[in-house]
Amino acid sequence: MSAVFPPQFLWGASTAPHQIEGNNVNSDFWANEGRHPGMERSGDACDSYHRFAEDMQLLAEAGFNSYRFGIEWARIEPVRGTFSNAELAHYRRMIDTAKELGLEPVVTLQHFTTPRWFAEDGGWLAADAPEVFGAYVERACSILGDVNWVATINEPNMLAMMASMAQLMASAQASDWQSPTVERTAENDEEAAPSRPSVLPDPDPEIGRRLIAAHEVARDAVRRLTSAKVGWTVANGALVARPGCDDVLERVQHVREDMYLEASRGDDFVGVQSYSSQWVGPDGVEPHPPHPDNTLVNTAYRPDALSIAVRHTAAVTGGTPILVTENGIAVSDDRRRIAYTSEALEGLAETMRDGVDVRGYLHWSLLDNFEWGHWEPTFGLIAVDRETFVRTPKPSLEWLGQVARTGQVG
Repeated sequence: MSAVFPPQFLWGASTAPHQIEGNNVNSDFWANEGRHPGMERSGDACDSYHRFAEDMQLLAEAGFNSYRFGIEWARIEPVRGTFSNAELAHYRRMIDTAKELGLEPVVTLQHFTTPRWFAEDGGWLAADAPEVFGAYVERACSILGDVNWVATINEPNMLAMMASMAQLMASAQASDWQSPTVERTAENDEEAAPSRPSVLPDPDPEIGRRLIAAHEVARDAVRRLTSAKVGWTVANGALVARPGCDDVLERVQHVREDMYLEASRGDDFVGVQSYSSQWVGPDGVEPHPPHPDNTLVNTAYRPDALSIAVRHTAAVTGGTPILVTENGIAVSDDRRRIAYTSEALEGLAETMRDGVDVRGYLHWSLLDNFEWGHWEPTFGLIAVDRETFVRTPKPSLEWLGQVARTGQVG
């Protein structure tokens, strides 16, 4: 049976500002780049700060109708309480360009990075962090009046996990860089230094609670000042219990995902972001076993992860509308990207036939970009020359654009 999607379905691709813009010099992540062995710098990235119109045009010409991009808090508020009208105007031009090209903008207000001053003042654990974030969101809303989709925070569970990783790396004897998006495998588990856990650590629940509070403040501001649908996006590991380990799965899922999904019950939508699946055994989440099909970020080739994630999200939220805001695969062979995405979309269509409310599919990512300390993993539908910034569309862009135009796979 071919996978068929409704005419109003959103089809697009996603990006994050720090990963593609370049020279985000006022952010906390920029300040830490290059400090750990094996950690590369973002530098000019893909120079999308200047080339966003070209990127959007390639997406629109391929047949897509949506583009998810972020606005960078560190640019808009480089000093606490001082907002840049020029940067707000820049991001407004991005919104206008998307609309002129027939792309529905899905705007993310915070995608992992924060202003350096915010981090130095205590970050998300500072007593006034939710209010400080809310003040930025209120100012950002001045350019969002006609935007229909706004995500407050990208993957708060990953943000809280990154804080746990930072604590591990600060206390470890070795300090080689562990990207939050690159998994370790069972094969190299024995070689893992204390700073390189065999699986990504559980998110810090205290930071998670602060992020939930910040999301609620931001959500209220967006609803008060715009007519946009508002939610946030959650990383979903598509975790599955080994026989007899359902209680372990429930405990692990709560701290890793469900407390954030539960916070989405009052939202207009929730973004599902899933790439692979992992087993949960008696000792918790198991490392991905070595396999020739593993991706460039060491995860298993599991296109069924998306349907697992979407069904789990629907169950936990009680039916909050879902927008797939990230799904993709880090591979050098683009044929595998097409095969993976085809299977993922077939599974997504089946969940929709079963009654799950899904509003769109936004692929990760539009461009091969800076993968949080590494350049090797390639998730993009478009390759980018890091010296000349020439964009070269891959066959997967044309293939997925055809799916977007026809609304069906197969």
